[in-house]
Amino acid sequence: MTFKHIKTLDTSKDFILPCKKGELDTVKAFLPIQQPDFDGSFASYQLIYGSEGNRIYLLGLGEDKHAPQIEETFRNLCFNTKKHWDKSIQVYAENLNTDSIRKAVIGLEMAEYNIGAFKSEKEKLSQKTIAFASSKSIMKHLEEGLYTGETINSIKALVDAPPNIKTPEYLGKWASKSSKNANYKCTVLKEKELKKQGFDAVLSVGRGSVNKPVVIINEYKGKETKKTDIVLVGKGITFDSGGLSIKPATNLHYMKSDMGGAAAVLGVVELIAKLKLNINVTGIVCSAENAVDAESYRPGDVINSYSGKTIEIIDTDAEGRLCLADGISYAVKKIKPNYLIDLATLTGSVVRTLGYSAAGMFTNNDDMAQSMSNIGTKVHERVWRLPMYEDYEEDLHSDVADLRNFSGKPIAGAINAAKFLEAFTEEHPNWLHLDIAGVAFGSSSYAKMKSASGYGVQLITEFIKEKISK
Repeated sequence: MTFKHIKTLDTSKDFILPCKKGELDTVKAFLPIQQPDFDGSFASYQLIYGSEGNRIYLLGLGEDKHAPQIEETFRNLCFNTKKHWDKSIQVYAENLNTDSIRKAVIGLEMAEYNIGAFKSEKEKLSQKTIAFASSKSIMKHLEEGLYTGETINSIKALVDAPPNIKTPEYLGKWASKSSKNANYKCTVLKEKELKKQGFDAVLSVGRGSVNKPVVIINEYKGKETKKTDIVLVGKGITFDSGGLSIKPATNLHYMKSDMGGAAAVLGVVELIAKLKLNINVTGIVCSAENAVDAESYRPGDVINSYSGKTIEIIDTDAEGRLCLADGISYAVKKIKPNYLIDLATLTGSVVRTLGYSAAGMFTNNDDMAQSMSNIGTKVHERVWRLPMYEDYEEDLHSDVADLRNFSGKPIAGAINAAKFLEAFTEEHPNWLHLDIAGVAFGSSSYAKMKSASGYGVQLITEFIKEKISK
């Protein structure tokens, strides 16, 4: 889509008329009828025709509590009605603040996402121009909304891609191409270099696959200083069979989504580079395929890690934390950032705890927790803090290694995984872990099967922007 700014609404042409619940009077001057059957309820819409035969879409923004979800109102309208639109349509934006305008653009762009990219007959998309009518200066917000929507669509396509195509090497090529387009540095470490540098946990996870692991290091330098402000680490398991601790067949095809954390990290670095933010951020993606083969690592094995700590393998399906451990250790030892955040579709336990409405958040830093929680509410990518008590550390005990990768208990699984990761942070004071298993991939009204949500891009980007302002 193309977005542009106009000062005045042309009421003889098609336009979208957003209004809050119960506030139809604010846009009454643009209506050809006195009392349309419309009250502005959230994500509702109604088509009426103007005196020139033009289409007018009344769009409900709901109440103040729905403000974080404005994207959804515009996305829903566009997804369901754009086939009837001409090449251009207007949005009356005089009553929208700049944040709402940005969110509206994100929603309209997200409606363009084509989940059927691998069908033999592709959906034909016609380029449409969306003109926002406002007396305010809004081009910056239109541009940011477009970049954000494009990035979300791009990482959703990654998560939804089939695992025979989306290998670890494919993720590396995606990052390399993105770095050239958005102007940041990308380094892809392959098997030989991983062995040389000591990414032993990543290599162990990928041993059973013909598609060898990679570690992707994306560096965006928005400031002249060498110091890295924030490192993001993402779990990039492109397919998770469970390894020798194999998963049940039910829903196994959805394990292509086990790189949702990696997708978020790749997307955030691309987006902040496009926005040219005044900050230095590095994204690390540890990517492997957890497959079953004669070379696969086994339950009972003791493996090494980048940190130097040895790990007893209790369950080969607890592989994501192994890859993250190497990525976190690399960040702490080599980069030494001010803030360290990792994202991963890590445990089914967090889904059983929080369902599909929030990510599990783990940190010992109260300020980071509060900030992330506030931002999550603001952008509707919510998080909920879970405890990191010392009581849980005994679940990591191993008689034969420094620690084990799985407690074996049917309780506190998400916390156990977070405590495992904490052991590789070297007590970094500003570390935060997000378990996004319940929110990165799931059911929606835009696909018949489960699909990617794009979770994390707005949450982490807004956190980064907040750090710039302080």
